[in-house]
Amino acid sequence: MAFPRTCAGLAVLLLIGLLSIAAIFAVMTFGPTLAHGTKVQHVNGKVLKIVRPDRDFTFKTAKGEILQFQCRNQCRASAGHLQRHINEKASTDVYFNQGPNNTLLVIDVD
Repeated sequence: MAFPRTCAGLAVLLLIGLLSIAAIFAVMTFGPTLAHGTKVQHVNGKVLKIVRPDRDFTFKTAKGEILQFQCRNQCRASAGHLQRHINEKASTDVYFNQGPNNTLLVIDVD
């Protein structure tokens, strides 16, 4: 080896890069479970409209399914945040629990 310090430096940078990628994938995989609990379900799509003043909303999933969500006391989404997603037609992640009578109770909207 002609340049042992250069090789050592490259090895350290490679190790840091691999550890960073592993940490990112771990957070992507386990982050929602840690933040919202193990029984929470997740769906991605777009908010179509807010149907009531208490932040209930109509949602279209990425697969085209239309869902009605109830955003009650435990919901972490403001009406302004939901309206911004509607105006921008932004992709939205909804974390929810199944309630009584098959209602979908929102935990978080992002």
